[in-house]
Amino acid sequence: NNDTEDEERLWRDLIMERVTKSADACLTAINIMTSPNMPKAVYIEDVIERVIQYTKFHLQNTLYPQYDPVYRLDPLGGGVLSSKAKRAKCSTHKQRVIVMLYNKVCDIVSSLSELLEIQLLTDTTILQVSSMGITPFFVENVSELQLCAIKLVTAVSNF
Repeated sequence: NNDTEDEERLWRDLIMERVTKSADACLTAINIMTSPNMPKAVYIEDVIERVIQYTKFHLQNTLYPQYDPVYRLDPLGGGVLSSKAKRAKCSTHKQRVIVMLYNKVCDIVSSLSELLEIQLLTDTTILQVSSMGITPFFVENVSELQLCAIKLVTAVSNF
């Protein structure tokens, strides 16, 4: 039983290390694109779309469930609890790696708003960015992300 728990923990650590490195890669790409006087060749649409996909995926599947219990799946498949009941049962303690990921995702969202001021994006990409910018306002305990989302939604509306 201890071996199984250790193995699960090692897998979880490995996965979170990869997730964190991917967040770093997204931030690196966005930071390059938002640097002053960059040539047009730097703004690769596929890279921008993948950064957005990565960010949306980890907001929905990793961060929102960690910060707002309403977004968590019940592993036991038990009775349906109300939003208030789920939030009442929630612990506010977060793993250090989750907090790190949260901060990196906030930086990505903020940088995407800067990118919108620099580079023209396709309608499909703007739609993805819009939904990413609006969703945080329906999630509790993500105030820093909401501030970044305000900046993003403002940049989209100025688009």
